[in-house]
Amino acid sequence: MLTLYYFPGACSMAAHAALEETGTAYERVSVNLREGEQNGEAFRKINARGQVPVLRVNDKIITESVAILTYVGQRFPQAKLLPANPVDEARCISWMTWISSTVDPLFRRAARPERFVSDEAIRPAVAAAAKEAYWTRCQDIDAHLQGKTWMMGDHYTVCDPYALVYYAWAARFGLPVTELAAYSALRHRLLERPAVRRVLEREKSPLLKAAPVS
Repeated sequence: MLTLYYFPGACSMAAHAALEETGTAYERVSVNLREGEQNGEAFRKINARGQVPVLRVNDKIITESVAILTYVGQRFPQAKLLPANPVDEARCISWMTWISSTVDPLFRRAARPERFVSDEAIRPAVAAAAKEAYWTRCQDIDAHLQGKTWMMGDHYTVCDPYALVYYAWAARFGLPVTELAAYSALRHRLLERPAVRRVLEREKSPLLKAAPVS
């Protein structure tokens, strides 16, 4: 049995969308990050790092978005969520790893600088610099998507809903992400996928309100 621990609007949305895309049965457990549930004893027994997503596979736990997305893609090959070619599969994982290691930390520094610097006086500067760098990385994703349907070209993969997370977070920052034509086109195509749309509706994503799909 598969159980996904998630929180609406968090990076767990990508794992949520990937599982939904497979059509397999799975349980969902929402962990209220706003109320600090991730720091409670019950959840820390599941993930000592106090983070989502977490995927429970029977009695084993998988943490970290890239690991979960790769597992889902490999576990359900019929869903074709990873490229069939081993080199292209590695390239897909490489893109997700880059997002996880480069883009994600910038968002966290911009959103919660107090977690990274103790000096209150410099926190605004740290946040501003991280936000500017985050915007540059969004532009990098947009440049990569030029002339492509999906992150890996013509093939939809788990990398696509993962990229959508950071589009949504750019909008949360008030960044002019709609000006990024290729990235915005990816978002539109994702909203047209029934599985992704179900997840966004379930999570009450602001992406649905921003530009509904006709």
